[in-house]
Amino acid sequence: MSAKIHYQNTHFITSAPDIRHLPEDEGIEIAFAGRSNAGKSSALNRLTNQRALAKTSKTPGRTQLINLFKVDENCHIVDLPGYGFAQVPLELKKKWQKSLGEYLQKRQCLKGLVVLMDIRHPMKDLDQQMIFWAVDSGIPVQVLLTKADKLKSGARKATLLKIRNDAIGFGGDVNVDVFSSLKGLGVDQLRARLDTWFAPAFAELEQDDAESAPEQE
Repeated sequence: MSAKIHYQNTHFITSAPDIRHLPEDEGIEIAFAGRSNAGKSSALNRLTNQRALAKTSKTPGRTQLINLFKVDENCHIVDLPGYGFAQVPLELKKKWQKSLGEYLQKRQCLKGLVVLMDIRHPMKDLDQQMIFWAVDSGIPVQVLLTKADKLKSGARKATLLKIRNDAIGFGGDVNVDVFSSLKGLGVDQLRARLDTWFAPAFAELEQDDAESAPEQE
């Protein structure tokens, strides 16, 4: 891909309670999903080199809306509501899960899913459900084992190998890497993965530019 994506230019567009309130279903969207307190907001801030692009909260379960960010022309990142927090009322939990499922299964411009999970508590039931949803829909998945700085090197490598082995069972395109917002571990790998998912949007733009350019005499 000749064009370089400048993630630091990412900016907030809108929040929506469900897919009916999102902008047109076009371009390329990459969604970030994870259990409440998995470090999703911190990862988005680290990815974009911005301190407060995504609001971090000491209270898990704060993000109740689908948040849309523009990375570049026709390239968007979607921050999905955190899931699995025990102290949220059941009705609200059901509503969130319905919104998540609907988004993953019906949003045509969704071309990649980043699932974040605390490296100390990986692959809970809802994490696996998210990955199965994505694989069923033909969407590639990048699993980030967050807070990797909390484990020593040996334990980190052992967990990574185990989860990579577990991920084979999902079928589909599921990639697993360690990640630390604090230390910057895995940020380059995440950007590289997102670059490949966003690449078709840039190819399309370059083609449009070539077609609209005046012909040389």
